[in-house]
Amino acid sequence: MSRSRVTVVDIARAAGVSKSTVSLVLQASPLVNEATRAKVNAVIRELGYVYNRGAANLRQSASSRIIGIIVNDLTNSFFAELAVGMDMVMQSAGYVQFLSNSAESVDRQREVVASMREHGISGLIISPARGTEAADLKPLAASGIPVVSVVRNVVGAKVSSLVSDNYAGAKAAVAHLVSLGHSRIAFLGGIANTTVFAERVQGWRDALVEAGFEAPDMLVIGSTASRAGGVAAIERALSLTAPPTAALCFNDAAAFGVCDGLRAAGREPGRDFAVVGFDDVIEAETAVPALTTVSVDPQGMGRRAAQLLLKQINTGKVEPEAIVGSVRLVVRQSCGAGEKAGRMSA
Repeated sequence: MSRSRVTVVDIARAAGVSKSTVSLVLQASPLVNEATRAKVNAVIRELGYVYNRGAANLRQSASSRIIGIIVNDLTNSFFAELAVGMDMVMQSAGYVQFLSNSAESVDRQREVVASMREHGISGLIISPARGTEAADLKPLAASGIPVVSVVRNVVGAKVSSLVSDNYAGAKAAVAHLVSLGHSRIAFLGGIANTTVFAERVQGWRDALVEAGFEAPDMLVIGSTASRAGGVAAIERALSLTAPPTAALCFNDAAAFGVCDGLRAAGREPGRDFAVVGFDDVIEAETAVPALTTVSVDPQGMGRRAAQLLLKQINTGKVEPEAIVGSVRLVVRQSCGAGEKAGRMSA
């Protein structure tokens, strides 16, 4: 193989790693483990590759109008709406976006971040995959690349964050269900090892305790935050010796699944069992019955995240800001209150 024609792709193929991993090694990134770094460097020496840093810097300069966007679950319409909100702002500002789905894989997320850095992104908006650590984002901030973590916060990452008031939203939803006469209210859906899950469960728990009711752990039934996960969660809830009569769901996707599962069990959502979601995606209003939910305004959240990132890019200062967005309870038919209840603020 001619030395003058050796490429990063050749190195990746010979070392049995991805092109992004090779790029990380060339950039001396701390994200690569030592064994992989040694293997890649050995191949680099063997093939005689020379890293043209000047060309790399030139590519970065030419790509200064690119924004990276990474979401953890693009199959969830919430994140699609979030991305639409970001696009509204970035397009107007003259930026092009690279959108990627990590599918809750930290390894996939790391590879995407490495690839985006290689293409010279001006900034990154990320909804982190479960298990993301501060070390995954710190190198970006350290190199002067503005980062906004949206939906989920990564403690210690020293990047800006924009999250919803999950605790207040959950408390408002449960308080509303209590006002409708429910005392045995479940929390359905979601994976336990995220701050979002913990905050929403704590709001659920505190609202029940403040109303004078029990909040037993058996009524917290986790599952994937999806329609299928909602079906599985309600099946388990209905099999309890003393089943609940209402539920706050981790998100709207799980709430739609809960409604499916109720119908499969011969029960009608809103009439036989009260259901409340969390997000207020577009489909919530047109669902049958229309879904009562805690609105976080996903498109608005996307716009705010983009504006926060542009602020850092335009000022040239990577100074972390932590923003907690307000939420509101939107009352529709699925909780049994009917249309007359209208909208309530949380």
